[in-house]
Amino acid sequence: MAPDKTSGDIPDKSYEACRDELMEVVRLLEQGGLDLDASLTLWERGEQLAKRCEEYLTGARKRIEDALSADHPDEP
Repeated sequence: MAPDKTSGDIPDKSYEACRDELMEVVRLLEQGGLDLDASLTLWERGEQLAKRCEEYLTGARKRIEDALSADHPDEP
């Protein structure tokens, strides 16, 4: 699977899709054999995907914290 090089589609991807594509980007970079421009393009895509994954995880943490605080409203 070749990673999609457009950044506009990232907000529409699920966490799992971003994670899977990020793993593919890492695999391709570790494999080597790419010219500098291709490597930089993949690295930039990986950075975008990693940022989106972090946004998903931050949102998930917030939802968990909110759910826990709703269960215990008297605790600070």
